[in-house]
Amino acid sequence: MKLLLKRIHKTDISTIGELYIDGVFQCYTLEDIERDVKIKSETAIPKGKYKVMITLSNRFKKYMPLLLNVPNFEGVRIHSGNTNHDTEGCILVGQTRSKDFIGQSRKAFDKLFKKLETAKEITIEIV
Repeated sequence: MKLLLKRIHKTDISTIGELYIDGVFQCYTLEDIERDVKIKSETAIPKGKYKVMITLSNRFKKYMPLLLNVPNFEGVRIHSGNTNHDTEGCILVGQTRSKDFIGQSRKAFDKLFKKLETAKEITIEIV
């Protein structure tokens, strides 16, 4: 399964994107802003291609997608949330979007996770 995250709108505090599965639009995303120099818990992960695995999150106490081998980052997950205050470098998903906000996040995550948990191999490309 191939995920594609297209970053489409940037503000001073967040980055909104669109997430596709095998070329089909799935949901919107919200991340921190991109920075030339990483600031812990306030920086979007670098553009690139990453392997994704479904693993148990100690923090959230449930199985969630984890991006592997992200340079200078650990524990980057795809999860629910609405604003930049809900992410520490992770990718949030939602069904609606507005400036610096995504909505219906739990619904978007549940729908996405049902598809991901059946996949044998998952990659995500961030552009």
